[in-house]
Amino acid sequence: MTLTSSEATVRVTQSRGPSSGYRQVPDSANELFQELAAMPAGHPARARLRDRTIEAWLPLARLLARRYGGRGEPAEDLLQTATIGLIKAIDRYDADRGADFAGFAVPTILGEIRRHFRDQTWSVRPPRRLQERGLAITEANKTLSQTLGRSPTTEDVAAHLGISEEEVLEGFEGIRAYSATSLSARVGADGDTELGDTLGSDDHDLALAELRIALGPALATLDERTRTILTLRFYGDLTQAEIGERIGVSQMHVSRIIHRALQSLRDQLNAG
Repeated sequence: MTLTSSEATVRVTQSRGPSSGYRQVPDSANELFQELAAMPAGHPARARLRDRTIEAWLPLARLLARRYGGRGEPAEDLLQTATIGLIKAIDRYDADRGADFAGFAVPTILGEIRRHFRDQTWSVRPPRRLQERGLAITEANKTLSQTLGRSPTTEDVAAHLGISEEEVLEGFEGIRAYSATSLSARVGADGDTELGDTLGSDDHDLALAELRIALGPALATLDERTRTILTLRFYGDLTQAEIGERIGVSQMHVSRIIHRALQSLRDQLNAG
C-alpha cells in the first residue's frame, strides 16, 4: 500500500516559546524524526515534539483503521489499536537509515490491528496458526472479489496465498470460531424455536445403561440369599428390619450382608 505525503501527513507548527529550546516543528517528516533523534532523552521539549509527531501522522492510523471497519469491532477500538501501532513505529523508526517512514509505519500499524483481531475478538480461541490463516483468507477474499469481479473459489484463494486447498478449508473452519451464535437465537422455519431448545440434554437412564450392563455379571457372582436381600432392599424398598423379619435374621446381620455385597460389586465394577 503506497501513501502520498498529502494522505499521511498534517501540517503542524509550534511557535518557539521562551523556554521551549527548539525551533518551529518542520513539515518534513524526516526532519521531525531527525530532530527527535538529535534531542537528548531527558530534554524537556522531547515529549512535546514526540506528541506533535504522533499528531502529524494520525491520519495514517485513521486510514488503516478504516480498512478494517465493518468486521464487528467498534471504530474507536480500531483507531486506538492503530494509534498504538503508530506510536510503536515512531519510537522504533531510525531516520538515518534513509527508509521512508510511511513504508516503515504501515506494516507496523497493520500488524498491531491484526494482532488485535487475533487475540481479542474470537468467541472461541482456535490455534494461532488458524487465526492468522483465517485473517489472511478474509483479506484474500476481499482482494480477489475486487480483482476477479466475483466471489473467489477455494482454488483462487489457495493460489493467491500459495497454500493448498485443504489449508484454505481448514482456515474457513477457523473463521467460524470468530463469532458465536446466542442460544436465544431463533431458528426453524417459523422462528418459534430457540437454538438452545434444539440441543440435547443429559439422559439419566442412558447414562446408567452401561452400568446396568456391567452389573448383571457382577450380581451373578453373589449367592442367592445375598441377591434376594439386595432385591428386597433396592427394588422392594424394604427396610433392613423388614428384610430381617422376612428371611429370619437380625437387622444387624442384614446390614453386614448388604455392606459386603455392595463392596464386592464395587470392586468388580472398578476392576472391569
